[in-house]
Amino acid sequence: MPAVNHVLVVGGGLSGTAAAILLAEAGVAVDLAEINPAVSALGSGITLQGNALRVLRQVGVLDECAAVGYPFSKLVVRIPDQRATVVAEVKDLAFGGPDVPPSMGMYRPDLARILANRAERAGVRIRFSTTPEALTPDESGVDVRFSGGSSERFDLVIGADGIRSSTRRMLGIPLETRRLGMGVWRMVGPRPADLVSSQVTFGGPCYIAGVTPTSETSAYWFLVEAARDRTAQTPPEQLADFLESSRAYHGPWDEVRDSFTDPRHLNYTGFDAHLLDPPWNRGRVVLIGDAVHVCPPTIAQGAAVGLEDAAVLAGLLTASATVDDQLWTAFTARRFERVRMVVEASVQMAQWNLDHVQGDVPGLTRTIANLVSQPA
Repeated sequence: MPAVNHVLVVGGGLSGTAAAILLAEAGVAVDLAEINPAVSALGSGITLQGNALRVLRQVGVLDECAAVGYPFSKLVVRIPDQRATVVAEVKDLAFGGPDVPPSMGMYRPDLARILANRAERAGVRIRFSTTPEALTPDESGVDVRFSGGSSERFDLVIGADGIRSSTRRMLGIPLETRRLGMGVWRMVGPRPADLVSSQVTFGGPCYIAGVTPTSETSAYWFLVEAARDRTAQTPPEQLADFLESSRAYHGPWDEVRDSFTDPRHLNYTGFDAHLLDPPWNRGRVVLIGDAVHVCPPTIAQGAAVGLEDAAVLAGLLTASATVDDQLWTAFTARRFERVRMVVEASVQMAQWNLDHVQGDVPGLTRTIANLVSQPA
């Protein structure tokens, strides 16, 4: 019998929705509070490596994701000359084992929609336009007051509400999020017919220019630059800057550049990092995902380790008879060191780019691959 009967998950992102599904499938009554009025996902595309796909298989959505996404098995590295010369083709390591693709690109809103639909089928009660305003935990549960004035009691609250987590703030947990000095443009665009894997170009006016296929017809295109405050720019001004920076890159960029006309398909975000020291719980309120760890997308592991958080926590809660110190110790033992290594490696990759240093990228990549290839 699960250690909990009724759980509140705060935040309908990847980690929160995955946790909700896995608990509901084990017979737990789950409410998912999402502050937005509908399923939403910022960003353009997402790269899901094998360990993320392993969790999506456990959640029961891998086949559906593969049907709309784009699996691939290598990374193509180019230089920023007129011919976009290929200098390396690196085979993706099978992070998730032989039964899942090495990597897959997806349009991020498609992934969010698939998970939300799966949650509904599992019996999760999704409460849109709702967020907790007060949490009062005690030894046996948590009293929650919601926006709108209603109150309810839960056996456990899972805060999966992102980098600026209101759950973390209500618990009074200080956590400094560091800006890393890099920003990234992401643009939804078409996939050239011969683009069958992720590609990156190092150098030129940007640190990195890249593209990842996200479906049979689409890809997301990205440029990583020195971070700038672009909040005062109009969308057409942002698009003009993106296009100007892209002109230094050729090959597939030249095939699609003229299609980049709609600024609604473009977004800009900075690279951030934080990691909360353990424990990640305060009594019967626990934090997972971006609420406790954020890293730059330099090794494409941010979503993966958040999904792993969800799977490990749900597994412990459904295999344990009680919520006690032993459960939280087991959660810390399985998550913190693994996540720390991923965050620090991701930040190191970014710092090498910032410093224009030729670091041991293959060695660090292998270290993380060996780590996350083992089930969490």
